[in-house]
Amino acid sequence: MIYIIWLVLGVGLLLAELHTASFYAIFLGVGALVAGVLALVLPDSPVWIQAFVALAVAVVGVALVRPRFATRFLRHDGGTASRGVHGGFVGEQALATDPIGDELHPGHVRLAGESWLAISHDGSQIGGDASVVVTAVRGTTLVVRPAG
Repeated sequence: MIYIIWLVLGVGLLLAELHTASFYAIFLGVGALVAGVLALVLPDSPVWIQAFVALAVAVVGVALVRPRFATRFLRHDGGTASRGVHGGFVGEQALATDPIGDELHPGHVRLAGESWLAISHDGSQIGGDASVVVTAVRGTTLVVRPAG
């Protein structure tokens, strides 16, 4: 019945990976799943061997697989790769979809396929359909200036 514990642990770690996206828990989860399969196929195998197999699979995954996938995910054509919104859009070019003014008169820009609330960096008026550059991020509001 130890295989059930390994399988539950493996699934739990895979679910944790979905929540954290750290790309570490996935290898721990796969290791636990492999140990669970080992415990199912060889029920008389000692728990320490199962744990060793789980750890070995996790270490190999983190040491060999993770670096290859991490560089592949960060490879891109233009734009900025970053974690989260804060700072990730700074320097990106966007399109104003309506007039943009100061904090009391915000507008919207189209960036990364989505519409974002935007304000002018110096309070000046930026017309709709203008090309803008993001200079800062305040919460979910982009601070922009005219491009060029």
